[in-house]
Amino acid sequence: MTATLDAATVSEHAKRVAEDGYTIVEDAIDLDVVDAIADDLARLERELNTQPAANSFEGANTLRVYNLLKYGKVWEQIPVHPNVLPIIDKVLDPGCLISSLSSINIGSGETAQPIHADDQLIPIPKPHPPTVCNSMWAITDFTEANGATRLMPGTHLFDHSPRYDRPYESLPAEMAKGSVLVWHGSMWHGGGANQTDERRIGIAMNYCAGYIRQQENQQLGLPPSLVKTFAPRLQELVGYGIYTGLIGHIDKRSPANALFGEAGDQMLWDSI
Repeated sequence: MTATLDAATVSEHAKRVAEDGYTIVEDAIDLDVVDAIADDLARLERELNTQPAANSFEGANTLRVYNLLKYGKVWEQIPVHPNVLPIIDKVLDPGCLISSLSSINIGSGETAQPIHADDQLIPIPKPHPPTVCNSMWAITDFTEANGATRLMPGTHLFDHSPRYDRPYESLPAEMAKGSVLVWHGSMWHGGGANQTDERRIGIAMNYCAGYIRQQENQQLGLPPSLVKTFAPRLQELVGYGIYTGLIGHIDKRSPANALFGEAGDQMLWDSI
């Protein structure tokens, strides 16, 4: 059974993200959970007849399934995992949201993804406080040979984003199955080339600050009847809460309260 990180360790990981742009939480996830995710992902890829997108960003030999929260209970434990979410909360804040939850299954022969920053479409000057904090769950071992995520430590402090059409020197985020990579959304990175006969499978669990628009539209992408069954924290993460007592309310009520009649956050102006 994987141990839950203590507060000091969580703070150390958040400090690494602030200083280096990333951290790796070794052996963060129980392997039986990892195997259950792998099994269900294989089922989804079969049932959805998932095919490569064949563009330079998503890859010509890479399978991706998006909006994973709508596909069953096994996916609901990912956004709220106690060895990952507390780090995200430290990097962003506890008002953060799920930006997207998707799979990245890199096949044999895939070329390296262009280096990019996950926040480079957000038009604010750099460097800036983190608006995005993303994570990659290793469902298989990540090695340099099989396409481990490529990192450029320290680039989250640069005053610009990378050019999409340029090559850059980078380092592989090698980690064992069950480990999780967490990085600042401004850090330059990209998927690696897979030079093996095995698939490299990762789950991209991405978060954004509570005032940033999410990459995947969680409110329309997930049926309200499904969201009603989620734990309260997961409801908040998909956008059914309000940020700082104000942002995202419906007639002075949280979306969860307005739609489901559940207890909601207190409005800012009711507390002053």
